[in-house]
Amino acid sequence: MCGRYVSASPPDELARYFEAALGPGVEAEPSYNVAPTNAVPAVRARDGHRELERLHWGLIPSWAKERKIGSRMINARAETAAEKPAFRRALSKRRCLIPADGFYEWEPIEGQKQKQPWYIQHRDGEPLVFAGLWEAWRDPAEVAAAEADGRDPAEVDWLISTTILTTSPNQEMSTIHHRMPVLVPPSSWDRWLDPTNGTDDVASLMVSAPDGLLRLHPVSTAVNRVGNKGPELIEEMRRA
Repeated sequence: MCGRYVSASPPDELARYFEAALGPGVEAEPSYNVAPTNAVPAVRARDGHRELERLHWGLIPSWAKERKIGSRMINARAETAAEKPAFRRALSKRRCLIPADGFYEWEPIEGQKQKQPWYIQHRDGEPLVFAGLWEAWRDPAEVAAAEADGRDPAEVDWLISTTILTTSPNQEMSTIHHRMPVLVPPSSWDRWLDPTNGTDDVASLMVSAPDGLLRLHPVSTAVNRVGNKGPELIEEMRRA
């Protein structure tokens, strides 16, 4: 799975990297410990162009009764997303790109309860781009309240949420974990974002990253606390 990652690049740099328009409200402090339910930068196709926005991490299906369901949907398995009611419509038509400077994964240590966190990044220092899905949701309770007050329910704001697709690990990742995020190379961004492409058209993109693309190093267990957000979290920990 992918449950924590780093988003430290300035929004204007990300917009240039993706050749995307900068949407409203994208400004944010860099975070070296992005966690589920945070607002995260993401790129969507909007009216024929790319736009960098901030989405809620934890996909909330349009039919959901409560927002909290999103905390259980931070990841979607690439192998089964097309079959799951929560993800299949988004996979067909609502895909996005989620940039990251790197991500964390935890390696089980034999004989120990505490796992060893690792930081994973592109071998060349380039951003990693996760394959994401998005959905739009209105809180039914707020819609009902608007109707009861005689207000137009259409005035209730949409919450746009996202999830990260995961797949089997490549060679580097297999040494520490059995899953990894699906990474989309620049040559496939347009194909992934194009809503006219259906699930079958993008199926070949939902695969493990090429071997040799990533580099990994162990980091401090300070990353385990979501309140820790500083750059010291990605410093390599020297092990005995």
